[in-house]
Amino acid sequence: MQPSDNVSIQQLVEALELEAHVEGGYFKQTFKADGRHMIDTEKGERVTLTSIYYLLTADSPIGHFHRNTSDIMHYFHGGDPITYFLIHPDGRLETKILGPDVLSGHEYQFVVEGGVWKASELASNAIFGYGLLGEAVAPGFEYEDMQLAEREALQLDFPMHMELITKMTRD
Repeated sequence: MQPSDNVSIQQLVEALELEAHVEGGYFKQTFKADGRHMIDTEKGERVTLTSIYYLLTADSPIGHFHRNTSDIMHYFHGGDPITYFLIHPDGRLETKILGPDVLSGHEYQFVVEGGVWKASELASNAIFGYGLLGEAVAPGFEYEDMQLAEREALQLDFPMHMELITKMTRD
């Protein structure tokens, strides 16, 4: 079954064994390079790579602003496009669309470097009602390497993006 076939969101969640994610949407870790060489980081040893499925749906269309210590490669798997809002440490805002239509400017994959604030949103004109992607994180993901944004603090740091931050953070 292809993700873009006529499957329900519930069928996709069950088939991929996804669970609710703190950022919004659903996820499942699909790979952790344990048992291999470890990488020393400022926060301790990490595996070389982890990977997840990540799903945004019409019922949970926003991945709220957060940042990670590690670099993350994002891969489009199916469904509707997902727009990413990236706030770089210098305040520059970058927008990318992960989706199926490369002729319209969508990308099948891109990297978000560690230290960049990111938020994601399912297309408002969603046809399938979901967007499914994969993420590969290197060094491997650990929750203590992820920071969920606090709205007021992020707005103080980046007042030029106040409206976007209001929309893409939890109250």
